[in-house]
Order: sequence, then C-alpha cells, then structure tokens
Amino acid sequence: MSVQTIPVDAGSRARTAAAPNKRRDEGRAGWGLATPFLIFYVLFLIGPTIYGIIMSFFNSSLQHAGLGGFAGPDNYTQALTSSDFWQSMWHTVLFTLMTTPPLVAVSLMLAIFTDRLARGRWFFRLVFFAPYVVPSAAMALIWTWLYTPQIGLWDKWLTAVGISSPPNWLADPSWAMASVALATVWWTLGFNFVLYLAGLQEIPRELYEAAAVDGGSRWQQLRRITIPLLNRTTALVLVLQIIASLKIFDQIFLMTAGGPNYATRPLLEYVYDIGFTDFRTGYAAAASMLYFLVILAVSLVWFVASRRQQKGA
Repeated sequence: MSVQTIPVDAGSRARTAAAPNKRRDEGRAGWGLATPFLIFYVLFLIGPTIYGIIMSFFNSSLQHAGLGGFAGPDNYTQALTSSDFWQSMWHTVLFTLMTTPPLVAVSLMLAIFTDRLARGRWFFRLVFFAPYVVPSAAMALIWTWLYTPQIGLWDKWLTAVGISSPPNWLADPSWAMASVALATVWWTLGFNFVLYLAGLQEIPRELYEAAAVDGGSRWQQLRRITIPLLNRTTALVLVLQIIASLKIFDQIFLMTAGGPNYATRPLLEYVYDIGFTDFRTGYAAAASMLYFLVILAVSLVWFVASRRQQKGA
C-alpha cells in the first residue's frame, strides 16, 4: 500500500495564494463600513466648502438665485481693506488672549488638585466638568442674569464688599468682552480639565515615590516631573483652546449680540451679519475663507511643532 506524500510547502503556497484574497475582502469590508460616513462627510463638509470657495468669487446674494455675477478677487480685496473686518478680527484675537491662558493654567491646577486627592475625587471631577455639558443658551441665560444690574448676583456680591457702583457688565464697552470671557472660562474649563487628568494618570507613580525618597518637595516634584511630562498634553490643550476661542460665536451672540456698539462682535458674527442681514453671501464667503486660512495656519503650526517634538523624543 503506497502512501501519497504532499510537499511540505504546499500548505504555505496555498496560504500565500489566499492572502491577497483575504486582504481584498477586508478592504471591501472597510470601504463598506466607511461609505455611510464618507457620504455624509462629502455632502455636509467637503461639498459646502467647495461651494463656499466658488461663491466667494461671485456677487452672490440671498435676494436672487444662483451665484450672481463674477466678482473675481474683489470680495477678498474688499474684506482685507474693510475696517469692520479687521475690527472683528481684533475682537476675536482679544477674546482668545483673554480666555486661553486661564483655561490652560486653571484647568491644569484643578487637575493636579483633583489627582492628588485620596477621597472624594469623583465629586470634584463632576463639579469641574459639569458646566461643560450645559447648552450655550442655558449658559448665556445664567450669566446674563448674574450680570443684570442691581438684581444680579455680581452686583450684590460687590455691594456686600463695599463697591457701591459696579460696572454695567454687558452694556459697558470696557467690560463687555471681559464679562463674556469670564463666563466662557467657567463654561468650558471642564474639557481641558479632563484632558489634563488623563495626562496625569499616564505619569508613573514610581517617579513621585523615588523623588520623595530623595527628599524632593511637592513643588520640586511638580516642577521637575509633572509639568515636563505633561508637555505634549499642554501643547494639545493649547492648540485646541486657541482654535475653540477663535471660533467664538454662541455666547457673544446670545449675551451681547456683538454690542454694545459692535465692541464685542467677533469675526464669525461679522460673517453672519454680512451674509444673513445684508444678504451678501459672496462677500461673507470670502471673509469666511480668509478666516479659515487663519485657523488652518494655527493648526499647521501645532502639527509641525508636534512632529518635531516626536522626532526629538
């Protein structure tokens, strides 16, 4: 009785031949799962973006259908030479400068405080993060009431400490932007707080124990261990916060409507006013594209810096 022998490498050749088919099937499955997202992504992001770029070169208006007459670069020239455009840009930058440093520094301090607690950590996590889930309309209502002259809590607190004539927080051009910035810090602090908490949990506890054995104080541990090892988290928090502050619209629109006398109108509200009040959608699209380039530049700076940091590590 003869026994038929099978070459040893026959099985491996069969597996090798089946590998491309398996990869092809996995690729089809991946595209099938991604297709619904890609359809919505193209319809609601890529498509409107391309149409906005095209519209920015035409005298489009909500008062008539279609793109309107071809304007070329005139919309961009008009935006770059408009004092209202640059005033709104400055208001946006000012708001970013007012909110970014406290939202980074305070969230870091609160995260360190919460991370070092032995008990009740969940409670402080809830307290510091809870305002972030409040809708913008509710937040604006709360803080508008706090700022209301004579009956608001801010005036009552200041009167209690001897300040008899507090400012009109939202109606005074000197105080309106700072008032909205303070409300924004309270509202959005929780997001950065959670990011820092996640970063702190990645730091090995053995480093702190070794530092304590060597006689390192809490301040030295913070300065030599915690802050350096949170550099990447801080870079991420910083760029996300700058971009979020540059996109300010909701709270200013709801609390001051860009007033008083346009003293708090950011660029996005300027675009809104031009497009939906003056009906000049072509010019509004050009202003939007210019602003998009600013935000894109901020994102590219962070991307280049993070790549260099990764290469250095």
